[in-house]
Amino acid sequence: MPTYDYVCDACEHEFEEFQMMSAKPLKKCPECGKNKLRRLIGTGAGIIFKGSGFYETDYRSDGYNKDKKADSEKKSEKKDSSEKKSESKPGPKSESTSKPDKPKPEKKAKKD
Repeated sequence: MPTYDYVCDACEHEFEEFQMMSAKPLKKCPECGKNKLRRLIGTGAGIIFKGSGFYETDYRSDGYNKDKKADSEKKSEKKDSSEKKSESKPGPKSESTSKPDKPKPEKKAKKD
């Protein structure tokens, strides 16, 4: 059941009313008693569903959250250890990774 906003045109009293969708709009203002009440057009709940199959009421179990936390801790430990290894290696990598050029065989001169 939605909540509707109402405003009175006579006394400008504003309030919300929890009603069924099939219920007729209220007409009498609870503040001044005049029949000048009008229902305002609402903008909706503002919930945007993105993705495939997730809803506002979905939630993860405690076991899933614990596993996710443990997994992220393992990843951060691996990242820290790899950073330490790269810091301890001396010298630039470009010299050790390039292959030395092979000497070209010399051409023998022909004797006439």
